[in-house]
Amino acid sequence: MTPTAVEIQILRDNAQLPRYMTEHAAGMDLHAALDAPLCLVPGARALIPTGLALAIPPGYEGQVRPRSGLALKHGVALVNAPGTIDADYRGEVAIIMINHGQEPVTIAPGERIAQLVIAAVTRAEFVVVDSLTATGRNAGGFGHTGR
Repeated sequence: MTPTAVEIQILRDNAQLPRYMTEHAAGMDLHAALDAPLCLVPGARALIPTGLALAIPPGYEGQVRPRSGLALKHGVALVNAPGTIDADYRGEVAIIMINHGQEPVTIAPGERIAQLVIAAVTRAEFVVVDSLTATGRNAGGFGHTGR
């Protein structure tokens, strides 16, 4: 597989480049570019800087996803998961984290806080019609299969 080139700018001295942790990982870890530890009390949310800006090529997006270890061990999640970094955004990538757990959680400078997946995007063009093609499901949703 040929990697897609993504330009990256380091905005903070303590920023760490994203990297894949295993050979077949889909996501690269993003790190907290904090100057000091940050305590997230239960129910609190915070915007955590990564110290990085990206130039994602047209036809791609950056998907910011939670780390399963933080979710399982501490109840920490991303508020808008998955977050989207559009190809035309050039500002600092920051992660909106929330503590759904019952105990305070401290985010340390340099800690791995999220994953970044670079994915192809298909642009849609909507076509207005009088009716839609029928399917076996049709309008059934929200538990309609009984599972």
